Order: sequence, then C-alpha cells, then structure tokens
Amino acid sequence: MASDLRIVDPHVHLWDLSRARYGWLQDDPLPNNPAGDMSGIAHRNYLLKDYLADAEPWRVDKIVHVEAGQPTGAQLGETEWLQAMADVYGYPQGIVAGADLLDPDLDGLLELHATRANVRGIRQIVCWHADPLKTYTDRDLLTDPAWEAGLAKLARHGLSFDLQLYPGQMATAAAIAARHPDIPLIVNHAGLPTDRDDAGMAVWREGLRLLAALPQVSIKISGLGITDRNWSVASVRPVVLECIEAFGTERAMFASDFPVDRAHGTFDAVFSAFDAVTSDFSPTERDRLFAANAEAIYRI
Repeated sequence: MASDLRIVDPHVHLWDLSRARYGWLQDDPLPNNPAGDMSGIAHRNYLLKDYLADAEPWRVDKIVHVEAGQPTGAQLGETEWLQAMADVYGYPQGIVAGADLLDPDLDGLLELHATRANVRGIRQIVCWHADPLKTYTDRDLLTDPAWEAGLAKLARHGLSFDLQLYPGQMATAAAIAARHPDIPLIVNHAGLPTDRDDAGMAVWREGLRLLAALPQVSIKISGLGITDRNWSVASVRPVVLECIEAFGTERAMFASDFPVDRAHGTFDAVFSAFDAVTSDFSPTERDRLFAANAEAIYRI
C-alpha cells in the first residue's frame, strides 16, 4: 500500500527490443542470470509507460536509468535513446550509461556520453564469484590495473561509477576508491550478500564498512530478491538496516531495480517493505532514503 512518501528511484531499466538487441533478454534459450529467472520479462519491451504502471500508486517524482546490458559498440545508442526520451517526457532525469573500462575506444565513448545532458555516471558490472552460476565475469576486473586506469578517466568528465560487485571484492574496491577520491562510487543492490552463511555475511558486513569509510562512496538498497529469492519484510530487514547503519541516512538510498526485481516481487511489495522497515525513522531520514539522497548523489 503506497504511502505519501515521494520517491526518486535511482535504479530503473528500460528497453525497446525493436531498436536494440539485449542477449540476456532475447537469446533462446535465455542464458543463466545470477539475478534469477528472467523469463517473466524476456522477449518483450519495457518502456517508460510500463515502469510507471508498475510503480502505481506510489509517487515517483524522478528516476535514474542504469544501463541495461548493451554490448560494446551499442552503449552510446542506448544513451541517445534515453536522452531523446528525457527531452520529450522529462524521464529519466538521470542516466548511468554503459561502458567497458577496458575498451580501447573508452576516451571517445566517455566524451560522447558526457555530452548528453542527463548522463551522470557509468556502470560496468564487475561481479566476480568462484561459483560459475553466480559470476558475471570470467575474472575479477578489479584486480586489473588497466581496468583501474579506465576508471580514473571518469574524473575528467565529472562522472560517477555504479559499482555492482560481490562482498569478496569489497576490500579491493575500497582500496581503489581510496586512490580515486574524486570519483563518486555507488554500490549497487546492497552489495549483493550472496553467500548467506555466517562467514559470507561477515565478509559482506566488513566490506560494507570498508567502503563506507570512504566519503565518496554511497549505496543503493535494492535487488534484495537477487540474493533472497523468497524474501519477506522480516528477512530483508537486517540487510536494509545493516546498509543504513554502515552508510548512514545521508549515503543510502532505496531503489526498485525494476523490472529485473519483478522476478522476486511487485514494485508495491518492494517499497512497502522499505516503508515498513523505516517506519520509526524521522520524516527527514525517510525523505533522504526515498528521494533526497538520490537527487543529491545523481545531481538531478
């Protein structure tokens, strides 16, 4: 049930399969996806009108679109499509564009992304895990000095970096962040606590604190169903509160990850859970978590 909270949703994906190809949505059979079974959203468009319908009756004032998995060579096209949409409809107010930080043409791509008015940052998923069913990459890119050199190029364009990683990579990421204090980093999906035994959760908690010690690092609390497929308010409560405790109410924000997280629940269920978990927070703290932090961090 929607409350009167205003929402700035900083993690949304849109796609039009008639204008671009997304292998993770269109290959037959669908490839393994560590985020879960994507058959419910595959082979069909997900446009702004679909997102706004999913979000009803919540009040979504602004959104940030995060790159939706276009391959190298097609990433600028996604940004141009989104910017044209924003020019007409106002949404998305922010764009996190795709780029491979090892792309030999990275300089030119960043230059072109940065000329689009609503582009605020870059994402490249770097989740590496020893379990082949969980990993997104074939090696840990964070350990490659060439990848870090690519990251460093974001600073000259004033771009942030959306950091989707696993807890086992957090110590490395914190060291990288310390070397690049001028690049805002936004941890995606609550840091994906995927190893749910005591040892795995301890690595996640320690990693959160290492990253939170860097003032330019913030966190999006989203995608909770990716690592907790049968989640409930009770099961996600400690994860949500752990993120907020580490980063404070000034550097944490709630996001939908829609439509990907539709595999694990409705938009209403996700935001009702955030509402319930923070019901005893102050109005100012809740506004930060649901809206104001996303506005500040993504400059929208």
